[in-house]
Amino acid sequence: MSSEIKNNENIKSCIILCGGQSRRMGRDKGSMIIQNEPMIKHILSTLNHQINEVVIVLNDRTRIDKYSEFINPQDYTYTITFLEDMIKNKGPMPGIMTGLSEIKSDYALVLPCDSPYVSEKYIQTIFSEIEEDYQAIVPYHDNDNKLKTSEPLHSIYNKNVIPEIEKLVNEDILHIKGLIEKIDAKFVLIDNKKIEKKEFKNLNRPEDI
Repeated sequence: MSSEIKNNENIKSCIILCGGQSRRMGRDKGSMIIQNEPMIKHILSTLNHQINEVVIVLNDRTRIDKYSEFINPQDYTYTITFLEDMIKNKGPMPGIMTGLSEIKSDYALVLPCDSPYVSEKYIQTIFSEIEEDYQAIVPYHDNDNKLKTSEPLHSIYNKNVIPEIEKLVNEDILHIKGLIEKIDAKFVLIDNKKIEKKEFKNLNRPEDI
């Protein structure tokens, strides 16, 4: 990690995407109760003492009001900001852009609201991989095809990718891997040692619970 990044007020940022329409689950995923708590709160608790700010991106004002009712900022060691997605119903890329436009640091870890198994170790590991020469830090599963087996919704992005996201969204190219192949990305292997595969399990259907 470069000294420039270390001196960037040591701020660590995280963007949690809650803008999905949850068609497969049939209901709002982030607020679903898992082990007696809304799913997103498992992620928020894990982030305690690990980062400095969280930006939660939701797709409308009604859902922001709903999440504000059960998320108490006093329960967490970092600041929490709720944002309405700049561009709705276009997948996660506009949500990443919305979050990056708000963060106080240069980089943010992006996480989906339906991934409650992310650990403190993963958060520490992925942030430790930041290098200023790269615009993204992207975990992947298979050396033979890094991009295809990458995990773009558990990756770190520099806010300087915002213009590229804008360009892709305007061209209706909405797959995040389309962004990753156009920027300078550092790929980090998911090896079940430094990074474990279970970190990336998400809950898409009722039977996943």
